[in-house]
Amino acid sequence: MRYLTLLASLMCMALSVSAAKADRRVAFVVGNGSYKNVAQLPNPPIDAKAMASTLRNVGFEVIEGSNLSRDQMTEKLLDFGRKAQGSDIALFYYAGHGIAVGGTNYLLPVDADIKSEMDVKLGAAINIDLTLEQTMGDAKVKLVFLDACRDNPFAAKIKSNSATRSVNVQSGLAEMKSGEGTLIAFATGPGQTALDGQEGNNSPFTRALIDNITKPGVEIQQAMTSVRAQVNEETRKGQLPWGHTNLTGSVYLNQAPTTQVANAAPTASGMLPAATGGSDGVELEYWRSVKESNKPEELNAYLSAYPNGQFKALALARLAAIKSGPSTATRTLNAGVDPATFTDESSQVTEDQIGLDKTKRRDVQRRLTALGFDTKQTGAFDEETRSVLKRWQTARGYPSSGYLNKLQHKALLSEIVAAPATASDTSQKPARRAASSAPAQNSAPAPAPHRSNPGDAAGAAFVGGVVGGMMGGMFRR
Repeated sequence: MRYLTLLASLMCMALSVSAAKADRRVAFVVGNGSYKNVAQLPNPPIDAKAMASTLRNVGFEVIEGSNLSRDQMTEKLLDFGRKAQGSDIALFYYAGHGIAVGGTNYLLPVDADIKSEMDVKLGAAINIDLTLEQTMGDAKVKLVFLDACRDNPFAAKIKSNSATRSVNVQSGLAEMKSGEGTLIAFATGPGQTALDGQEGNNSPFTRALIDNITKPGVEIQQAMTSVRAQVNEETRKGQLPWGHTNLTGSVYLNQAPTTQVANAAPTASGMLPAATGGSDGVELEYWRSVKESNKPEELNAYLSAYPNGQFKALALARLAAIKSGPSTATRTLNAGVDPATFTDESSQVTEDQIGLDKTKRRDVQRRLTALGFDTKQTGAFDEETRSVLKRWQTARGYPSSGYLNKLQHKALLSEIVAAPATASDTSQKPARRAASSAPAQNSAPAPAPHRSNPGDAAGAAFVGGVVGGMMGGMFRR
């Protein structure tokens, strides 16, 4: 009976913890680029799609749209307002044209045709202040990201039709103050214009947001400091994001573990680093202390302390290797790799410096696939490839951004793959057909075209062990 009572108590505790973590998160994400009456913007829809995917990965319900008319934007905003009521975190993201008239900021639907200040104020554009107040007013935390600090495309028309009186029409967006529990971030400073970035890619501001705001254990204001630094560096000090915050507490979009596993085994050094504070440095030191270990319990201790850690894939692969025993097919990942590869950051700028043409990009994709990080071999680094690059970087312990630098590219080329990469995708397919249709003509059996990710099998094998160990430890106490 005593054990049944204890088990019931533990189940209640687990349910309470789950409920505490299941905060309600709602996001409005829109990118407008296909404007009908002014210059089109190629990147905002791409930015919005990438941001929506990033937010869904950390538990947001996303109301998403691209190239929306005035009526369509209104419909999306009404949906967002209903779902954001009483939410724990409400997030508003917009990329596209925005204008500032008389010190007030407005967002432009793709069908906007503004000829005067009256058009703006009577509904052809969307008043940001009123929109945020109506849709996010009672959310506990309100985060606003505006990648709309571009030249006002209607400035000349508005001024020419307001000749009888002075009207304040400025470049970029006007300064905004945040209310309690709110963070507002602009792509650049008030009255300044931001860069769109390379066509077909993310803007510098959105790219920095995606790279930083959902890092495990990184508080949002700390993340925004990194965003400013990344944009400033990438644009060679040509653009510096600006913001205003009135948050009353710490906000994490990807909360790292904050409690230490009570019965985790000591590491190889005999000390158990505390998994508190969500510090990347603490996790890195913990991983370094167990990464060469041949004891499953030490690797499981890392996985228990950091279930979504940066080195999860490596830990699972190491466990799988220990379970299967010595193998003649092993490869050394770190041999001959410049130590700076583990610290030097990468971005669109560093990747551009490599000079990858379509053939070289396809070779990168082919190598990633051969190493177990499957991706399409198109020669274009789309969102899927960026995600795969992040997984590869994380698995190797390199700074994870989804972009390469020269050292990481060199390290990738130095990794030994199961079979040499061929010149093109088209040359591989006939060879496989020939092997399957006439096996007797080959001097040796063709290798099976199967790739496996060692982390998949290991993950399934050890989930029960980790949970069982934790429950067992609770009973022993």
